[in-house]
Amino acid sequence: MSKHLLILGAGTAGTMMANHLRRHLPAADWRISIVDRSEQHLYQPGFLFLPFGIYQESDIIRRTVDFLPKGVEFICSEVDVITPDRHEVKLKDGAVLNYDILIIATGCRTAPEETQGMLGTKWRQNIFDFYTFDGSRALRDKLASWPGGRLVVHVNEMPIKCPVAPLEFSFLADTFFRERGLRDKVQITYVTPLSGAFTKPKASKKLSHLLSDKDIALVSDFVVERIDQERNALVCFDGREVPYDLLVTTPTNMGDEAVRRSTLGDDLDYVPTHKHTLQSLKHPDVFVLGDATNLPASKAGSVAHFESETLADNVLLYIAGKPLKEEFDGHSNCFIESGNGKALLIDFSYEHEPHEGNFPFSFGPMKLLEESRINHWGKLAFRHVYWHLLLKGRPLPGISRTKKPPVEA
Repeated sequence: MSKHLLILGAGTAGTMMANHLRRHLPAADWRISIVDRSEQHLYQPGFLFLPFGIYQESDIIRRTVDFLPKGVEFICSEVDVITPDRHEVKLKDGAVLNYDILIIATGCRTAPEETQGMLGTKWRQNIFDFYTFDGSRALRDKLASWPGGRLVVHVNEMPIKCPVAPLEFSFLADTFFRERGLRDKVQITYVTPLSGAFTKPKASKKLSHLLSDKDIALVSDFVVERIDQERNALVCFDGREVPYDLLVTTPTNMGDEAVRRSTLGDDLDYVPTHKHTLQSLKHPDVFVLGDATNLPASKAGSVAHFESETLADNVLLYIAGKPLKEEFDGHSNCFIESGNGKALLIDFSYEHEPHEGNFPFSFGPMKLLEESRINHWGKLAFRHVYWHLLLKGRPLPGISRTKKPPVEA
């Protein structure tokens, strides 16, 4: 009788794992199933571009099944409860799935209800998010007719998906209003709980300069106690306030609600995971990757890509009864849209800060930690790479799963 490998989540991480493992596990020995609540696969980096009309809905929606390999069963349902001690997963429709190996790739969600005053009568009236498809579309419609005023871009707390996305939104907003002749009527403020613009000091310094150059005010160390919808103000625990006319917020990000129901996660419903092997810290036949983990790495597609390569090897080693590779090093790289048709590119890991240099090869063609038009085109081209290479678990030329130490000048 064949064994069963079950993947929860058909987003970026889960889809890549299905492709990796179907290539390596004999169909006669292993049945592979993947569960997701949606028949649509959304290109989440596109949520950043939708409010500004750079992308349309058709650019970021595909069918989930189009990216799964033959021989992988797709189950469109929502996960109710995971019970590792019984090696089973119960779905909301009542079905119960047994497994021999479980991969949790359930991602993370926005939780605006976690912040007092975020939801209410003005939610998606003058308070918006762009981390969801519906929020991004609603914000697009708002920006199309907004006459100007105080625009506040706000990060509620870390960790969040793609930590640079709120900064990118600020830079793109600057360009958007300049092109429409409204920039002198818009005051942009970036509000963050961090002590600087970003989590990594070297990149934070560079990004803080960009904010200043674009006349975007930075308010740091601002931990929101509540949002006062009556007075249109963010209120910090230390008593400071930031008024707004239009608030673009990044709500608290949390793991999937099924993780909470299953009592498998931490306070934010992220699953405790070995930071180098991607094995669950509590259940050896359970592996975790992507945004579902509690790893101190960026919650970004590039991280899931690097994780998936290591995890594919480790699942095979686990099946063979061999020691797992302690290989994943938190490697992440991402483009940062800086407006005016330019972007930066950063590359870092658990141990290595973003640094200057060339990427992905020693001769480039892209530059790290420098604004350029080629980086901007690289960001836009990534959508094609995502659909045709990354989701299918194909190697990306010149880009290793592990971060090499920077070469000092």
